[in-house]
Amino acid sequence: MKNDTVKDDLVNVADEPEARKLLKEAYETTYRWDKDFKGFKANLEVIVDGKSTKGKTEVLLPDQIKVSLPDAEIKEWAEGQIQMMAVHRGHRVFETSDGKNVLTLDKEENPSLGNLVRIHGDGLNSRYRVKESRIVQINRNMGPVRFTINVQDSIKTKEGKFLNTRYVVYYFTPKGDLKQVESFNDDPVLIDGHFLPGKRRIFLSDKGEVHVKELIFSEHQLL
Repeated sequence: MKNDTVKDDLVNVADEPEARKLLKEAYETTYRWDKDFKGFKANLEVIVDGKSTKGKTEVLLPDQIKVSLPDAEIKEWAEGQIQMMAVHRGHRVFETSDGKNVLTLDKEENPSLGNLVRIHGDGLNSRYRVKESRIVQINRNMGPVRFTINVQDSIKTKEGKFLNTRYVVYYFTPKGDLKQVESFNDDPVLIDGHFLPGKRRIFLSDKGEVHVKELIFSEHQLL
């Protein structure tokens, strides 16, 4: 860091080495595609409450996502999901992502839940809980919506990296009321040394009802 303080909520905040060490260790244990990975294409099936729609997808890194599906609404939703997968698994280094911001450790929080590392300067009021060198919770604000992601399960690669496979997202209103819940269940597939999306099942609440959405990838081809 060139500067060890930033203006955050009108208060000078100093970067804390302990917070930086905790988050960097957790960041480096997270599975991501290597820098030479260009992407993949696959057949795609989207199932919404039992209704199936079939098409294709292509993920061309770093940020080009193509989805071919006959239903425009389902296509838009699938693009968002696949984009999210690509962002989370895409190659990046700590120093140019969260590490470029000022990091502090909230020592007043319950450490049994994981140490709370605050990110100052990202514009999202991001807070990560880190436990046993892993990120177990993510908190962010995006406009009027605040959300919390709780990681429930993951797989460990032979290289010792962790890929999250089960997590729940809680969305809150500005007043703090629970607005929506989404439960994600991922089953990745290993193709030529790369973990690619295999199946994602999402349970979500909406207007008092629970819906199930699935993305199923098959016939993967590396680019």
